[in-house]
This record gives sequence, structure tokens and C-alpha cells, in this order.
Amino acid sequence: MASLQAKYGDQKEFLQAVREVLESIEDVYNQHPEFEAARIVERLVEPDRIFTFKVTWVDDEGDIQVNTGYRVQFNNAIGPYKGGLRFHPSVNLSILKFLGFEQTFKNSLTTLPMGGGKGGSDFNPKGKSDAEIMRFCQAFMLELWRNIGPDMDVPAGDIGVGGREIGFLEGMYKKLTREHNGVLTGKGLQFGGSLIRPEATGFGAVYFVQHMLHETDPNLSLEGKTVAISGFGNVAWGAATKATQLGARVVAISGPDGVIYNPEGMTKEKLDYMLELRASNNDVVAPFAQKFPDATFIPGKKAWSVKCDIALPCAFQNEMSAADAEELLANGTWLCAEVSNMGCQPGAIEAFQKARILFAPGKAVNAGGVATSGLEMTQNAMHISWTAREVDEKLHTIMDSIHASCVKYGTQSDGYINYVKGANVAGFMKVAEAMLAQGVI
Repeated sequence: MASLQAKYGDQKEFLQAVREVLESIEDVYNQHPEFEAARIVERLVEPDRIFTFKVTWVDDEGDIQVNTGYRVQFNNAIGPYKGGLRFHPSVNLSILKFLGFEQTFKNSLTTLPMGGGKGGSDFNPKGKSDAEIMRFCQAFMLELWRNIGPDMDVPAGDIGVGGREIGFLEGMYKKLTREHNGVLTGKGLQFGGSLIRPEATGFGAVYFVQHMLHETDPNLSLEGKTVAISGFGNVAWGAATKATQLGARVVAISGPDGVIYNPEGMTKEKLDYMLELRASNNDVVAPFAQKFPDATFIPGKKAWSVKCDIALPCAFQNEMSAADAEELLANGTWLCAEVSNMGCQPGAIEAFQKARILFAPGKAVNAGGVATSGLEMTQNAMHISWTAREVDEKLHTIMDSIHASCVKYGTQSDGYINYVKGANVAGFMKVAEAMLAQGVI
């Protein structure tokens, strides 16, 4: 950590992610002198390579715009690099290195043969026309295409990159390579996409929460539980949809402008409207309360100000502070599962673990999204298409396996399950053993 701090002192998110993993795996790592001899940790914390490139495109006014594009290929010990592309003004190298590092262990947890990577640009799709987004995506792919491929590096979507953007990116890749090999995941169903991929991250998260409940008490279920969710995009929508289907009441959703208090829970109409809000490009949730009289908009507040049994952060990294965690605990929350990547600040995690409530990290909880992307890769390689039921069954199996690995490596002598340690150790062991077997490369 001292060495990384000296080299990358300005990369706060990356250093935070590395510290969490190294502290979790310390005991196990020290039991394997062969890892130390091969300098596994020193090699693992450095990405294999980073591509940084200029993206030049023309807006609807005819003006030339310039953005920066990135692809971080972090580790491919267990399979081709796999990880999303994020288009957002906040994108920088620290965030992408943190995401690629996390993705390496998340993908390892899925049991599928996928390495870790991440990419994106500081381009902001908000307020842009479809034509502008198409031109940007085409310019972005023109710089990236030589460095990705179905057995090399398989990008997907992330914040700011949905089905529309993936379609434009895939179209340009196909034009340049003259191959239709399904290199991007999250594609439309008409050209190689997988059923339930948009819902998969949220669905998988709720399946993981189910396993946490059953591990505590086989008779415990989501039926009648209250749930607070941050965000209102695809991930939050998927989590709200599945939680509602399983009998929970989603009593809060939030955006940058405030929180919607929704005491009666979600209906199909409300869930559909979450997607309308996302598509509006306004980044506000206040209209939800205008449309549904039983909901109340509270400006300037977070979802964590609403009393709930279960908290599901679904928006950005570090969105939940220690103060937010204390507010949840004071209101009786007894389970928190990160659905966003590194959604909780270290102080929040410490508060939850000190209070001995159920807490699980994003690399385990949200792995259903990339797992379903992996299933899309398989379908493309086999030139077949599975039904929604088949994909959902496979997603269930994968989330069950991830939870079992977390329990195996995270159960303490007093019976408390440290899901953070369990996820980090389980993900690390597979990658470390693969690196060891492949020699010094």
C-alpha cells in the first residue's frame, strides 16, 4: 500500500478498493508462501495495460468536440478481459482502475471464465441527441476496436451506456472488422443479446439478499420487508421489480434532487415509470410524487433517511457515508447489500460490521449483471438463444454459488459472516492460483 500510495496518491478510489481487498486476504495470503514468492499481490494490483485515447466527434451544430477515452485491461488470468464502458463526466483513471480491479474478483466469483477490465469516457450523454451519441460511439470504437475481441476483451454497458449506446458501438465494430462475433454484451435481442440482461444486476442482487436471509434463518424471506433503494436507473429498477415480486415493499427511491417516500410500495405502473424517469435525461425523481399521490418527495434527502429493514445502494461508488449508515442503524435497518460498485464508504462498512448486521459487498451482490453478460457470450459463441427462464435459472445457480463461496471464506469463529472478507478471499484465490499456474508473465 505504501508503494501504491507513492505512485498513485491521487487515485483515491483505486487505493480504497485495493486496501479493502488486501486487508481481507492478509491471513489467507500469509498461509501461501508460494504466492509471496511469485509476488502475486504486487502483480495483481497493477493492470496488464491501459489504453488512453482522444475521441473527436462533431455535434449537431457542426462544432468539433474532444473527449478522452480509456480501456483498462486489468487481469486476464482466468479468461478474456470483461467489464463495462462508462460514459460520465466523472470518469477518470482512478475510477476505471478501481472498477477494473473490482471486476477481476467479481468475475472470478461468478465461476465463469472471465478476466477483469473496465473502460469509458468523460463524455456526457445527458442532453445529447441520438445522432450525437451515435457519432461519439462511432468515434470511440474507431480508437478501441483493435484492442477488443470475443476471446481478448469483451466490453459491456455501465453508467451512461445502455442498449442504444451498445447498438451504436457494436455496429461500428462490425463495420470495421467485417465480423459479427458478439464482442459487446448488453446487445439488443435482435442481434445477439440475452433475455433478462437489463434486469440481471438488480435481480441477481435480490437473489443474493434472499440467500443472506435464508442463511440467517431458513424461514426468513422478503415477504413484508421494507426496502430503501438509491437511484432509479436499470439496476435500481431491476432490484425494485424483483423485491416487489417477492413480496417486499420498496418504500424509497432517490435521485440527486432528493428521495421519494413510497409507503405503499411499488406497482407495475410505478416500476414502469422508473424507466420513464431514467429515459427523460433529467436526473430527478421529483416527478414521481407528482404522478403518484400516495408518494411524497422530500428534497435534499437520501434514501437512507427513510425507515427500512433492508437498504440497497444502487447508484454510485461511495454513495453511502458513515453518517448515512448510522442513520439507517438508528432507524432499525438490519441488512445492507451494495448493488452499486463500492457503494459504501469504509466508515459505513465499519459501522454495519460493528453493529453485526448483515452486510455484503458489491463484487458479490451485483455480480449477476456480469454473470448474465457471460451467459450472453456463451450464447453468441454457440450461436444459440436461451429462453428467459433458462437464463434466470442459470442466474439463480450462479448467485447461489457466489453466496456459498462468501459463507465458506467469510464465516468467523463466532458464527458471524463477514461477507466482505468472504467475497474478497474467494475471488482472490481463484485468480492467484491461475496466475501461479501460468508462470511469470
